[in-house]
Amino acid sequence: MFSTLAVLSLPGRGAARRAATALVSAVAAAGVVTGAGPAAAAQDGAAQGQGGATATIGGLKTHGTAVIHGATGDQEVPAGLFEMSVDGGGMLQTYCVDIQNPTQKDAKYRETAWSGTSLGTNKDAGRVRWILRNSYPQVNDLAALAKKAGVRGALTEQDAAAGTQVAIWRYSDDTDVEATDPEAERLADYLEKNARDLAEPNASLSLDPPAVSGRPGERLGPVTVRTNADGATVTPPVDATAGGVRIVDRNGAPVTSVTNGTQIFFDVPEDADPGTVGLTVQASTTVPVGRAFASESRSQTQILAGSSESTVTATATATWAGQGAIPALSARKNCAEGALDITASNKGDEDFTFELLDTEYTIAAGESRTVTVPLPEDRPYDFTVRGPAGFEQRFSGVLDCRTRTATLGDTTHTLTEPVPSAPVEPSSANPNLAETGSSGVTPLIGGTAIGLVVIGGAVLLVLRRRDEQ
Repeated sequence: MFSTLAVLSLPGRGAARRAATALVSAVAAAGVVTGAGPAAAAQDGAAQGQGGATATIGGLKTHGTAVIHGATGDQEVPAGLFEMSVDGGGMLQTYCVDIQNPTQKDAKYRETAWSGTSLGTNKDAGRVRWILRNSYPQVNDLAALAKKAGVRGALTEQDAAAGTQVAIWRYSDDTDVEATDPEAERLADYLEKNARDLAEPNASLSLDPPAVSGRPGERLGPVTVRTNADGATVTPPVDATAGGVRIVDRNGAPVTSVTNGTQIFFDVPEDADPGTVGLTVQASTTVPVGRAFASESRSQTQILAGSSESTVTATATATWAGQGAIPALSARKNCAEGALDITASNKGDEDFTFELLDTEYTIAAGESRTVTVPLPEDRPYDFTVRGPAGFEQRFSGVLDCRTRTATLGDTTHTLTEPVPSAPVEPSSANPNLAETGSSGVTPLIGGTAIGLVVIGGAVLLVLRRRDEQ
């Protein structure tokens, strides 16, 4: 059963006086979010401050087992490396950082800043990255790794993956967990003891800011490209080209390819009708080890252990109008505050006034500010903001800021049968991505899924232009 999404129109004086209403709707355990119409869907995710790789999880591939010790008993779980297939090409290997949360089959993941996950509030997140950099599969000389860790017997790939995952869990989930295999446990102890704090890696590709605005006849921007790729391509949408909007550099020269630090602009013709368009930047690169991957279906958060050459993308939008308020909106999850940060800028000649949760905010002409909107943990949100001159922006997702262990407390389940280890193929020549065997197992780490609860009362967000008295 779903709550409904309502989009209302408030009284005003024509299109420039239109207001928008957005409803944050919650859904049940199925994790499906209600739609907001084709126009809103076209902008979904376009200016939410994200970029990088998107991928589908394929399951646990190289693993052993571990035991979680709790006050009410022990729980045996598989522990090791997952594989993901990247949209557009490429493969990722990841470990999980939420031991009690299940992995949803074929869940879609997006590269995400630590601040948008439980890592953002974890003082030991940097130690997790150190473990990734100093263990399997980044270190694929298992004999050398075993010697460093003081492992007496042979260290198999399954042992190395299980030991690495256990060490990560001790920092990511602050839980009492140990590997069932002695060699894997010794590796986990070594990694935990020696871990040091490392900085969060940069995104593989991002655009800053992801939304700009201005007047026709101007170059709207700049939008700065940030990437670890040697180069990237710029693709304007068909409707932008048809309307005469060009993607250019600061001097007005057309831009089709960019590198790290390149600044690009939307060149909007002076006679262009009010509107909004977007562009896509795409590159092929290896995603930095330690990047977080989050799913909007509440599948457990992952952290990158290895990457092949993979396709990464980022988008940016531009909005223009001849007069009045000209808003540009983008959003970013803020797990430190348990909220969504909505950044609103106004390049128009009138104030842009809006109300969020009974609080009114005014963005003066030429100003920009960020509004922090508190949201419930684990509840899907989906709302669309509509403004003057056909402006429209949809924001949807799930705020997943706490590990399941933190949410539930020290909870364990009945000891389960271990998942059989998958056969392993020879290691890949790619030092960033170790090749592993296949497995049909997509485990539910830490037991059964816990359904999302429908929010009892709908939260109404109203965005409106102030009418003249």
